[in-house]
Amino acid sequence: MIPSKSIKKITLCGIVLVVLVSTACKQNKKQEEVAEVEELEVKAPDVYFKLSLAQWSINKMVRNDGVDPYTFAEKASNWGFDGLEYVSGLYYPELEKENFSEEAMQNFVDKSNAEAEKYGLENLLIMVDGQGNLAASDEKERDAAVENHHKWVDAAAAMGCHAIRVNLNGSREHEEWTKASVDGLSKLAGYAKDKNINVIVENHGGPSSNAAWLASVMEQVGMDNCGTLPDFGNFCIKREDGSYYESKCLEEYDKYQGVKELMPYAKAVSAKSYAFDEQGNETRVDYAKMLKIVKEAGYTGYIGVEYEGVELSEEEGIKATRELLLKAGKL
Repeated sequence: MIPSKSIKKITLCGIVLVVLVSTACKQNKKQEEVAEVEELEVKAPDVYFKLSLAQWSINKMVRNDGVDPYTFAEKASNWGFDGLEYVSGLYYPELEKENFSEEAMQNFVDKSNAEAEKYGLENLLIMVDGQGNLAASDEKERDAAVENHHKWVDAAAAMGCHAIRVNLNGSREHEEWTKASVDGLSKLAGYAKDKNINVIVENHGGPSSNAAWLASVMEQVGMDNCGTLPDFGNFCIKREDGSYYESKCLEEYDKYQGVKELMPYAKAVSAKSYAFDEQGNETRVDYAKMLKIVKEAGYTGYIGVEYEGVELSEEEGIKATRELLLKAGKL
């Protein structure tokens, strides 16, 4: 039989032990909660924009290494993005075999939607290339290009995107290009309006990289669903071999002035990157300066990462660009 004094001591010790364990548990829980908050702050920094990935950033993986373009959503999710910007040309090998039939286009839509839903990402836009010149001098050629873009407007609508990105290739002469661009865009935007799709133009070589000219086209079109996609890096107006994209640039528009002029019409923004220094800053674009221009324009939508460098792998370049956007966006 245990003496009553011993029972009291045992009971008291038990109470003390319970209190100590309870206190320790509460402290551990509080520490876990603090750690969880800190982790969330790292994952969701305080910036005014959301992050999307332009599929062109993995074009070498797809075109050279045989990576399935339908793994786009999976990769974007793994790398910390919320939105998807598709590139039509990366699907042309399969679509051209079927001559862009309704069945082939529907298959593209269905598979893309399934992957986006699987990884909880938002389909934003489709960058459309190789479907004819919307700024062609000849009206029949221009109308054919407009017609070729219809299927991509339909696909974008079926995918829940808000826009298709188009090019304004064709004439190089200022007045002729302007007139043709206004006509081509007005016709395409007229078709897209009923589908709730925006038609947006990127500064993408030639006359379209002259921001003042492109802004003038936007003014003359004057449609709510027609706008721009300012790109931080595509401001070469004239190249050595006369092409839009390939050879040495001979004449370049001021990129900061260009983005500033295009932002009033912007429905998307593309953060182009090429190379980085030891501090993680882009060597050809001042991201803090660019993001200040974007912010002052009142833009709060998605900014798309588009890495085009050669010094880093595509994955490394994408991640470096994303980190730079998050850092510069808080400055």
